[in-house]
Amino acid sequence: MASAAAASPPSLLLILSVLFVVISSLSLATCSHFEGFDDPDAADDEDSDPLASISIRSPPLTQSSPDLTPSPGLTPEPDTPTDPSKPSPAVVTSSSFDFWDEDEFEGLPPEPKQLQQEQIETPEEGTDATARADAELVPDPGVKPERTFLRKYVAEIACVSFLVVFGINYFMGKKKNEDIALAWARKFATKDSIFEKNFSLLGVGSGDDSPLLLKEGHNVFKFYATGRRYCQGLLGTIELKSRHDLISRVYNLLVPGKDEITFEVYMNDDAMDHIVFALARKKAAKAMQKETGDLQKFAAVLSPPVGRKWVADELAVISESKEVSGDLITAAMLHQVFGEKTFDKFGKGFISMHFSDQYPGSTQRKLLSFKFALPDVNHMADMTRLVALVPYYIDLIGRYKLSPQARSKTEAARLKAAQEAYKELQNARQEALHKKKAEKRKLLEEAEAKLSAEAMQKREAKEHARQMKKAMPKMKMSRGH
Repeated sequence: MASAAAASPPSLLLILSVLFVVISSLSLATCSHFEGFDDPDAADDEDSDPLASISIRSPPLTQSSPDLTPSPGLTPEPDTPTDPSKPSPAVVTSSSFDFWDEDEFEGLPPEPKQLQQEQIETPEEGTDATARADAELVPDPGVKPERTFLRKYVAEIACVSFLVVFGINYFMGKKKNEDIALAWARKFATKDSIFEKNFSLLGVGSGDDSPLLLKEGHNVFKFYATGRRYCQGLLGTIELKSRHDLISRVYNLLVPGKDEITFEVYMNDDAMDHIVFALARKKAAKAMQKETGDLQKFAAVLSPPVGRKWVADELAVISESKEVSGDLITAAMLHQVFGEKTFDKFGKGFISMHFSDQYPGSTQRKLLSFKFALPDVNHMADMTRLVALVPYYIDLIGRYKLSPQARSKTEAARLKAAQEAYKELQNARQEALHKKKAEKRKLLEEAEAKLSAEAMQKREAKEHARQMKKAMPKMKMSRGH
């Protein structure tokens, strides 16, 4: 019994030591998989560090001691599921003898798997915006680089193209107008032409090298001639279409215009009797009769006479009397230009002619005006008969004298017109005088309104004294002899 009692204490100690070793190994294997077994200082560091929630792959550790395999019954339990909204503690997948300090590996980049998981968890708006930005940066393979360049500089290309077209049109239109004016001058103002035979001086100078035409603009040219009986001179104005202006050219395509030439003959005072006469196309004649002052006062549209050849149906005659119209529309002119058979052929360019000894809007009262349309450069000869009307009517008007009956009527009409003009002038003067007095009275009233009471009393006393002095009888004192 004594021997059994002596041997029991060592066996009991051996059993207790074995149990202690087993329990220690179990606690070491399972302490890393449960919360609450870490150092409190390490937990504080994890809460303060934002990178503590990132799982870090544990590097391989080398140990000098031989590998110890844990018992089969002491395998660690699987991780418990955690709330994804809360940061999960670092997971260390190692054996029971792999120990490493977490504070020593701060700032390591996250694992690729975790980065992919974070990208998946990001909102879709950012992904869509990034996709749209990438789509804008990536060029469309279907669009050519030339088309992209044209779309980018559309405004610049349009402006440059407009300037180029405007410049080309400017020089071409300017050249075209000059060609038309020079073609007319070569036909009618050079040697052995109509104006050279009927006037002694052509052009703006007296020398042989003086120009025939005076250019006042890209579409306006002047021609001057003098040295003929019954008149002081002739002024021709060529007004062409504004071909040098691109906008005007486009407008002329929509609203066609004409190149025109106007002759104004300034008659001598003693070479023209009382005549107010106009001949024009019917539409233009109505406008002239309403807008021109002398035609409105003295003349009216005449109906064709009975039993006599008259102008073409396209024309209308405006005259002060039938006697004047009958004497000025001669049979020669009906045969040359204004007759039914000749007007369609030779009168295509005729617009109007106006003779008046009361011509409005001019310092020269006695004036003959002719207006024709110009043909193109290659057909200037078509207006030869129209240009011949100018010297013909200068001589006809210079020699023409009214009958006594017609002259008395024209003098009475001019006397009445002069009286009406004088009355209008007097009325205008009276109106201007009344207006001036009203303005002066208004200024005085404004000045009186600004005066003080004392100044007003002085002014009234002065005015009263002036009125009393004016009312007193005038006395004439004579010296006795």
